Amino acid sequence: MKLLLLYAPDYWLRPYEKNLPEAPNAAGELQLQNAVVALIHAEEKDEADAGSVVTKAIKNLKWLARKFDTTQVVLHSFAHLSSSKADPVFAEQLLQQMAERLRSVGFTVATTPFGYFNEFRVHVAGPSLAKVFVEI
Repeated sequence: MKLLLLYAPDYWLRPYEKNLPEAPNAAGELQLQNAVVALIHAEEKDEADAGSVVTKAIKNLKWLARKFDTTQVVLHSFAHLSSSKADPVFAEQLLQQMAERLRSVGFTVATTPFGYFNEFRVHVAGPSLAKVFVEI
């Protein structure tokens, strides 16, 4: 898994175009303030150890959220960080597991529409720590 974690004082997204025919219809726009935005790329190798991958991703998300004193997280499937791609069904399940685990410990979690190209704006804060790349 590859994660690009961004601390965003302002985040906005709108579904642009469905790219997986089986994806459900997406609803409207998403807008959040003071959130950790996780651009998540699930790789083929992640399928062999999903539990460990989810646990490590959650640790990184919680760590960065604590640094910026927020409990808001956006999980954004972003298959552009590696040439290796997990099966889309697996990737979506991974995101759902991450969302459930974060919610179970008090986080507010937004997930972007899976199977869509999205139009989005991210205002990333200035500190170096507001931009973190993680390989799991």
